[in-house]
Amino acid sequence: MKIKSFKGFRPVESKVRAVASRPYDVLDSDEARDEAKGNPWSFLNVVKPEITLPPETDHYSMTVYQAGKDNFQKLVNEGVFAQDKEECLYIYELIMDGRSQNGIVACASVDDYMEGRIKKHELTRPDKEADRKNHVRVSMMNAEPVFFAYPSNKTLADIVGSIKQSTPVYSFVAEDNIQHRLWVVNDPKVIQSIVKTFGAMPATYVADGHHRTAAAALVGNDLKKENPNHTGNESYNYFLAVHFPDNELAIMDYNRVVKDLNGHTAQSFLKGLADSFSVEKKGKEAYRPSRLHEFSMYLEGHWYSLTAKEGTYNDNDPIGVLDVTILSEKVLEPLLNIRDLRTDKRIDFVGGMRGLKELERRVNSGEMAVAFALYPVSMKQLIDIADSGEIMPPKTTWFEPKLRSGLVVHVFGDNL
Repeated sequence: MKIKSFKGFRPVESKVRAVASRPYDVLDSDEARDEAKGNPWSFLNVVKPEITLPPETDHYSMTVYQAGKDNFQKLVNEGVFAQDKEECLYIYELIMDGRSQNGIVACASVDDYMEGRIKKHELTRPDKEADRKNHVRVSMMNAEPVFFAYPSNKTLADIVGSIKQSTPVYSFVAEDNIQHRLWVVNDPKVIQSIVKTFGAMPATYVADGHHRTAAAALVGNDLKKENPNHTGNESYNYFLAVHFPDNELAIMDYNRVVKDLNGHTAQSFLKGLADSFSVEKKGKEAYRPSRLHEFSMYLEGHWYSLTAKEGTYNDNDPIGVLDVTILSEKVLEPLLNIRDLRTDKRIDFVGGMRGLKELERRVNSGEMAVAFALYPVSMKQLIDIADSGEIMPPKTTWFEPKLRSGLVVHVFGDNL
C-alpha cells in the first residue's frame, strides 16, 4: 500500500475545539445549522456549506460547493488555519469510555483505490457520491478524512506508542465526552519507516466513509485524465485518510425499526417468526442480544429474544453468516414484504450509539410497529467480506467514536 506525508492545513491550537465538528453525514442541514449557530469557526460551515446560505438554496447547487471553498479560504485568511511548513504524518487518538484507538493520518493512493487494493464492503449511492465529488472538485481539497483499517502491525504499534510519549499538539474533550488528541510526525526517518511498513501491506480497508472515499478517488482519477503532463507525483493522486489497526476498532450494532406489520396481528407475526426462530418473551426490560444469530425484538411493549434455528444461516459464507442477512431473508422479506433496504420507506435504521431506549421510543410513540436489535458485526467479518469481493447489506456497521472534521485538511489545488 502506498501512503504519503503531506503539508496539512490545521487550526491554531487555541481554536481547535471550536473548529472541530462532527462529520457531514451524521447531521442533517437543520441540525448542522443549529450546532454551528454563533460559531463562525465551526468546520460545519465548510463541509455542510448550505448552512451559511439562505434555507431555500438547493443543497446540491454549485453555489453551495463554492461556499464551502470560500468559507475555508476565510478561515485561512483570518489565521484560524495555517499550513505546516514541511510534509508530515499525524497520529490521531480517540478515547471513548476508556478505550483508545490510534490512527495514522496520511494520504492514501488514488491508484490503490482504483485498482482494488483499498477494499470496500458497501455499495455507494450515486447521489451521495456525486455530492461529495462536487464538494472535493470545487474546493480542490479533502476537507474530511476517511476512516480506514489495516491489519494490526507491531512495528507501527511501537512507532505510534513512542510518538505518544511526547505532548500532543491538540488535546480536547468534545461535548459528547470523547477525547481527541493529535501529534505531528515530522521526523523524516520516522515517516520513512511508517511509509515503508505500509508499503509491505497487501490491502487496507474502508471502515467508514465509502462515499467520501469514492468521491476523493474519482476526482483524483479525473484530474489525472485531464492532465496531459501527468507524472504521478501530483498531490491530486492522494486523498486524506486516518488508518487504524483493526484490533483497536469496535463496531456497534446497527438496528432496524419497521412502521407496520404488513397486515399481521402481533400474534400472527410471532407465529410466523417461529418458523425460523426460537422465540422467547423476555418482558418489559430492554433485552440486548448476547451472541451471533440471536436477535432481540420489541413489539407491543415487550422484548423478545429470537434465536435463529439451524439451517437459517450459513457460517461458511461471508454474507450468509451475517445476522443482517438472516433478518432480511427470514423476517423482513417473507413476513414484512421489505425487499430493498435502500429504498423502502417503511424501514429505518438506528445506530447502536442511540441505545435500546431509542428503539423503545420509536415503537412506543406509534411511529413504528416493531424494532429489532442485532448483535454487532465483527472486524473479522468485515475484512472477510471485503477480501472476498462481496458487499455487505446496507446499514450493517456503525463505528464509534466518529472522527472529528477540521483537525487536518489536505489541499491539492493551488487555490490557497
